[in-house]
Amino acid sequence: MNTIHFTNLPGDGIGTEVMSVALKVLEKTGKAHNFSCETTCHDVGGIGIDNHGTALPESTLKACQAVDAILFGSVGGPKWESLPPKEQPERAALLPLRKAFELFANLRPGNLFPELADLSPLRSDVASAGIDVLCVRELTGGIYFGQPKSTRTLEDGQKEAIDTMVYRSGEVERITEVAVRAAALRGKKICSVDKANVLETSVLWRQTVVDCVKNLDPTIELSHMYVDNAAMQLVRNPNQFDVLLTENMFGDILSDELAVICGSLGMLASASLGTGKNSTGHPYGLYEPAGGTAPDIAGQGLANPCAQVLSAALMLRYSFGMENAAQAIENAVKETIRSGLRTGDIAQGGTAVGTEEMGNAILSRII
Repeated sequence: MNTIHFTNLPGDGIGTEVMSVALKVLEKTGKAHNFSCETTCHDVGGIGIDNHGTALPESTLKACQAVDAILFGSVGGPKWESLPPKEQPERAALLPLRKAFELFANLRPGNLFPELADLSPLRSDVASAGIDVLCVRELTGGIYFGQPKSTRTLEDGQKEAIDTMVYRSGEVERITEVAVRAAALRGKKICSVDKANVLETSVLWRQTVVDCVKNLDPTIELSHMYVDNAAMQLVRNPNQFDVLLTENMFGDILSDELAVICGSLGMLASASLGTGKNSTGHPYGLYEPAGGTAPDIAGQGLANPCAQVLSAALMLRYSFGMENAAQAIENAVKETIRSGLRTGDIAQGGTAVGTEEMGNAILSRII
């Protein structure tokens, strides 16, 4: 029997409640798919500040460095909002983790189950078929990190701000490789999003993607779309896409748009993959729900555990190469939703169950 090694960082708010469910699901999945879990729990975020004086304690970072993946909860809340921005949990925990493990690739699945179509702002005839799109976003390059970056006062008194968009072919190649691997497990279609009619970085992006896909897997169906059209097409007909591949700023915007049209953050997982390989030969990654800490319901047993559970499935898929086990978890979540069980965020006014009951329902469907 194989053993998978990861840290779990529940964080703040509802993090401990939903993480507890995810760990139980992983244990049950391991029994069904011949692996065991070895994990340790560590403080991060607001609880890290309270217990250690910092959002990312050294002991937590060392624990993450000793394993093959991080299963992350959520951080932050009103208690720590008065701290200087650089010391607040969201910035002081996640950004250093991304830097420490060179997490350059963000994968955000956009899934809307047909049973939850009424949660989507899309027209009913569009949403009723469900949505299944994966956004692959480059996470460490582009205009957010390019230099020079400055603000100055000109001679005439006007202020001038400068942000520089920079991409190198190697950065594009490595994110394209991630998209190709992801597409191979899905519909083998990639739509690369850029603004090649205006931006030099997009011209480089497009040509590099073409060359990279041709070299890695010429059976992948590759298309290109300008970002403004992609934003429109996501609303018009999201299921024309399988894998969306995009640079940092465009991906930031499009992945949030995808989250909105899928109805509830409580159902959406994400993965951030690093440049290095773990001990299993797969990418080191951090896996987390797309939503936040929900302090208004923390400790009440009302949180939706699905996003945390689905993040655990992504961890099995990308950092441990366990596709069948990942699908078993995803299918269990789908079958639970089809059965009619709902937590409050997706109950649409109907009868809602709590975190534990939702988790037990998922557990009962793991095969």
